Amino acid sequence: MKAMVMKDFGGPEVIELRDIDKPEPGAKELLVKVIATSVNPVDYKIRRNGKWAGIEPPAVIGYDVAGIVEKTGAGVKNFKEGDEVFYTPEIDPNSGSYAEYNVANESIVAKKPENLDFNEAASIPLAGCTAWDSLMGAALLQIPETVLIHGGAGGVGTLAIQLAKAAGARVFTTCGGYHKDFVRKLGADVAIDYREEDFVDVIKQETNGEGVDVVFDCVGGDTLEKSLDVTCFRSRLVTIVNSTGDLNRGKANNISVYYVFMQRSSETMNSLKKMIERGQIKPVIDSVMNLEEAAEAHKKLEKGGVKGKIVLSV
Repeated sequence: MKAMVMKDFGGPEVIELRDIDKPEPGAKELLVKVIATSVNPVDYKIRRNGKWAGIEPPAVIGYDVAGIVEKTGAGVKNFKEGDEVFYTPEIDPNSGSYAEYNVANESIVAKKPENLDFNEAASIPLAGCTAWDSLMGAALLQIPETVLIHGGAGGVGTLAIQLAKAAGARVFTTCGGYHKDFVRKLGADVAIDYREEDFVDVIKQETNGEGVDVVFDCVGGDTLEKSLDVTCFRSRLVTIVNSTGDLNRGKANNISVYYVFMQRSSETMNSLKKMIERGQIKPVIDSVMNLEEAAEAHKKLEKGGVKGKIVLSV
């Protein structure tokens, strides 16, 4: 089968097209013909130096799949050949999705939403599970709380806005000024241009000084520390990126801080599927490129300014 293989750690140029062996499903595993995948920040972080994730070149990376079950292993109960599925593969040297086929345990797979095509479905799994684990799992977002999402125009942020609105929250989000109308259409009540506005001042004014119940950081750096200035009593701070600064002053307000690394499960995928089929969540696709253009997709994502997800058609 053809696959885009990371031959070494380094820049986008280390990703090259190769022919590799087609995998075989083990017990409780599915062999899936990949119709589409997508690119996430974790992809280029592993490409730069993925030893932290247990990856050693040569390896196939990529962690979104939308495709068709071609073969089932012994003991598979919930899927059959021909089923259309979507999921986020485990981070493993042999499980990347930049390839024509992928093998996954059925415990992380769900049937593809009927109202999405394969490109749309491929944009959801990793980002959707990350947003779900952060807002619904860690933060336990409730009606009628307020949430601040840093990086609302990105792959995770676009889905987080929609999840928060579906949960009945009032949503603030930071983004580039050129994305303000876009994030409002997704459901953000207040869009803040991080280049021209101070989110602390805006939120204090909008909440009459009370602050927000939940902060979800998809940006990193000292963003989480600065967010302490707009949190209320017993707020929850959630981050999926590396943070700097001192969060100790949050103790006075009994603030909880959660560092989230997304966990794969068919249960979460099925929850997302239901919301998608109800129209509560819609995929946001920046562009669709061919699998052979994976290196170019990495360059585009690393440059910044991507709206939603870059999908790779296999």
